[in-house]
Amino acid sequence: MKSLLQIFIVFLLLGPFTLQAQTTGKISGKVLMVDGRPLASGSVSIKELAKGTLTDERGSYSFVNIAPGNYTIKIQVLGAEEKDIAVTVMADQTATVDYQFPKENVQALQEVVVTTPTNKFSKKESVYIARLPLKNIENPQVYNSVSKELIQEQMAIDLGSVAKNVPGAGIPTIANQGRVTFLSRGFETEPNARNGVAGAAFASLDPVNLERVEAIKGPSATLFGTSISSSYGGLYNRVTKKPYNGFGGEVSYSGGSWNLNRITADINTPVNADKTALFRLNTATTFQKSFQDLGFTNNISVMPSFSYQVNDRLSLLLDVEFGQEKGTSVVRFNPYTGGTNVRTLNIATMGFPYNKTFLSNDLPYSTQMLNVFGQVNYKISSSWTSQTVISRARSTINGYITALTGRSDVTLRPQIIVGNTSFIATDIQQNFIGDFKIAGHRNRIVAGLDYYNNSNSFDRVTVNYNQTINFFNPPSTYRISKFKVDSLTSTGTLRKENNHDNTYASYVSDVFNITDRLSVMASLRLDRYQYGGVYNVTTGVTAGGLGANGVQTGPYGQTALSQKMGVVYEVVKDKVSVFGNYMNGFFNKSGVFADGSQFKPEHANQLEFGVKGDIIDHRLVGSVSYYDIQVKNQIRPDPNDSQYSVQDGTRLSKGVEVDLTANPFQGLNIVAGYAYNDSKLTHSDVTTNGLRPAYSGPARMLNYWVSYRMPEGDLRGLGLGFGGNSGSSSYNINTTTLKVVVPAYTILDASLFYDQPKYRVGFKVNNLTSEQAWSLRLTPQAPAQFIGTLTVKF
Repeated sequence: MKSLLQIFIVFLLLGPFTLQAQTTGKISGKVLMVDGRPLASGSVSIKELAKGTLTDERGSYSFVNIAPGNYTIKIQVLGAEEKDIAVTVMADQTATVDYQFPKENVQALQEVVVTTPTNKFSKKESVYIARLPLKNIENPQVYNSVSKELIQEQMAIDLGSVAKNVPGAGIPTIANQGRVTFLSRGFETEPNARNGVAGAAFASLDPVNLERVEAIKGPSATLFGTSISSSYGGLYNRVTKKPYNGFGGEVSYSGGSWNLNRITADINTPVNADKTALFRLNTATTFQKSFQDLGFTNNISVMPSFSYQVNDRLSLLLDVEFGQEKGTSVVRFNPYTGGTNVRTLNIATMGFPYNKTFLSNDLPYSTQMLNVFGQVNYKISSSWTSQTVISRARSTINGYITALTGRSDVTLRPQIIVGNTSFIATDIQQNFIGDFKIAGHRNRIVAGLDYYNNSNSFDRVTVNYNQTINFFNPPSTYRISKFKVDSLTSTGTLRKENNHDNTYASYVSDVFNITDRLSVMASLRLDRYQYGGVYNVTTGVTAGGLGANGVQTGPYGQTALSQKMGVVYEVVKDKVSVFGNYMNGFFNKSGVFADGSQFKPEHANQLEFGVKGDIIDHRLVGSVSYYDIQVKNQIRPDPNDSQYSVQDGTRLSKGVEVDLTANPFQGLNIVAGYAYNDSKLTHSDVTTNGLRPAYSGPARMLNYWVSYRMPEGDLRGLGLGFGGNSGSSSYNINTTTLKVVVPAYTILDASLFYDQPKYRVGFKVNNLTSEQAWSLRLTPQAPAQFIGTLTVKF
């Protein structure tokens, strides 16, 4: 009787589930790209039930508890034609509906993920470069991409280490707030773009949230404007990690030289049962002392993101970056520029100490950064998509910002900025993206409106420390203390002001296929810049006059036109192409000439041509190009009136760039790049005319990384990597009377790692030989640094 009762209870409990299993069915399948790679985060829905989901990282999807009957599966990715597939569901059975895109092999506008089984470091496809789902092979612009897989293998814990893999990036220049600057084609370039729109940060940026970094080469104002086109050499775009369909993540701890302690976490989970609402959180905290006698940094970053596929046409994305840091300024040395003797100095031989800061740990700065990014994609029709983007970036800096100023070739005096600085930028874009045919010829077009507002405030004092010391042999009692600096603020130079500007722009870009192999691009931007002037908080007056050399401090406006043209011919369809481009960039310039007329925007025009390849089943991907950038309307001192400037300066920057990633055989990966840059001021002040500009970096730079991971056997996952960066000598100052040389360098790195499905162990040595090297701001680079990492995956 007891056994019969137990059977009856089990039947009562399981009966409804058994009945449901017998009266419902299941639909599952896989979505692939044209070359067989799985498509993640693609939208799949059942039209009759208005029920949707997203594919996972393997391209798979499923629907459960579907009543028997006839249905239509809709597979839709923004930027590609939708596909309807009929399916019949039978009780207690699984209907399989697979789909492979027949022609397009690009990512969608909401940045779905296309996984690559080979050459994992070569993920070139991007929706941000051309603001269109355009393949690298058919894009006339050159760009480099550093993937999260490479960032992880190299155990990069800062943005400067990530950029080592970009040809021509050079040694990063770190500002006193952790802000980083790279080089691109002889111009200083900042990572001011985030997911293709303005996302500047006057603070350190942790790489924990990076899906990849894109180095977009050449003057790019036509599509990106001046708000994020940080130089004529190009811009750096930070692509953040997006939520995906599935639960998973990892937690990692790193420790190493100079008391490095770092913890990171990456956690992803669906929010609803349909897996159309997804959440991801990346976070990190790092503490490290300087390799020098004093100095430290201590920071934390919290970076959540949320995506929601509302229906098969509408998707939403919210992405947040929050960071907070406290630290001391890195060494920034400004050599003595006075004197009448013609001389050449070399930072490596002039006796400036390599391991000394001359500062104190009680003079820290603190920064806080909050960047918010929101995107709405709506598929209007099979040919047109609407994309609305809102980005807001805020950075605040408090405390002490320091520099060392030379008073002679052997002495220095500190300069300290004390107080608060804040920057707020808002970028709103509305894009309409089309893909259609006219008379049988394909057109891919983006037309957009862009509004950018920038607001800055300053409440700080610049203090010149009143003690000059010999940096060869400083007194043992020498110390710059907080108490002494604070006592000098009443004698410093006060800056207490607000300023703001607005930019209104419209742009259009069209990629027109003459044939399936030959395409041309034509782009145009109209930009209206309105400067609001400098408001003096102390006096309550917005300045309306002129500053030094005729610079306007009051409101003014400028209008600029920028164009971009390109042509691509695919010698081998989807594998090898030759390309050429003519691109323009500009920057608004404030000021008037001696006759009272207003300055014009400064412009640069680039002519470039080269070849791109993606061959042997993606095992060899790369580009080779030659570029020529001509800058005009540069400002220089008026030779006839020292109170004003003239705008007839010109500059030339030309060179060759090579970027290659290779996977010759399973387990072996190679990343390599070479950059040659010839820069000179072709019409400038008599002291610099014909010379290579200071801060343009080395003329020759080389980067490479080679790694091998055991693909099978008992040691599967065990790997090692080795790489390096080298650059020729460059200049901190380069005039006819004074040259301050930054010496050539070769920095080597090596790693050993063991990667398993549930954990990863890694060991890295940066600057293996403790090479002495300096940034262009004459900041000494760290000697050999040891890092160990343990990662737990789930």
